[in-house]
Amino acid sequence: MLARVAAVAAAVTVAAMAAGTAVADGPDASRSTKNGTRGAAAAGAVLPTPAAPDYFLSGILPSEQMYVYMNDGKGGFGPRSGAYVWKPFKHGASIDLEMTGRQDGAYHVMDDGMLNLWRHGALKRVGGGWSPYDGVFVPGALGGVKHPDLLARDKQGVRWRWQTRTDGSLAPRKQIGGGWQQYSQITGLGDRTGDAKPDIVARDTQGVLWLYKGTVDLRRPFAARARVGGGWNQFNKLVSTGDVDGDGHSDLVARDTKGDLYLYKGTGKAAAPFKAKARVGYGFNMYRDLF
Repeated sequence: MLARVAAVAAAVTVAAMAAGTAVADGPDASRSTKNGTRGAAAAGAVLPTPAAPDYFLSGILPSEQMYVYMNDGKGGFGPRSGAYVWKPFKHGASIDLEMTGRQDGAYHVMDDGMLNLWRHGALKRVGGGWSPYDGVFVPGALGGVKHPDLLARDKQGVRWRWQTRTDGSLAPRKQIGGGWQQYSQITGLGDRTGDAKPDIVARDTQGVLWLYKGTVDLRRPFAARARVGGGWNQFNKLVSTGDVDGDGHSDLVARDTKGDLYLYKGTGKAAAPFKAKARVGYGFNMYRDLF
């Protein structure tokens, strides 16, 4: 763990120096913690897996500076570390290409439609033509294969899937289905139902959150949706960073309109996938996007 934290810090610092930015304090996301590493904060935490991975939370300022927050292993995030600039950045998706349970890079969609991969301290151009998509994320390996899938929705509400390869390049896209324009937020990372299959959640325009249980059948990667509950319009961003508290279940992070950050701990049960929310930070309205 210490080696990973050092590597992440080094990569972020190098990027910061290259971009002419500097490390700085950020919003309070660690009110009850003293450090930002899972190993130090929760020595008894369950080791990350693809079903309950350990990713960091990334925040993008209007200036395009990016900061990262490490999970503290107790249900929150440590202080933000590093800052680097990607211009012109549109949105991003964290990735674990090696399926170790730990984030090893991120895909960046740029304003000009270019898709880049930032991994192991290097930036790689993947390809163009991504302007039609309004969001990307990586829930896991939908077909149970050795590399995860990248998902994106186009402006017509059609969701597409790209199989990633070892080097971060993408296989040709495959259509998952239409009608996804009914949702204002869609996210997912890892398993939420206790079967080790990657699931996603989607919030409709009425504020109802729905669970799409994974099937690992690429012809039909998700089962019929199941209602989680209403009232989710209080949040302007839903983010999946995996298992924040180190209990072996993937969680959900939500930011409200005041900028407060909440954690919904996962239960591993399809009938009630989340526990009651708990506030884990504030001041996150300074970011124009989180992933």
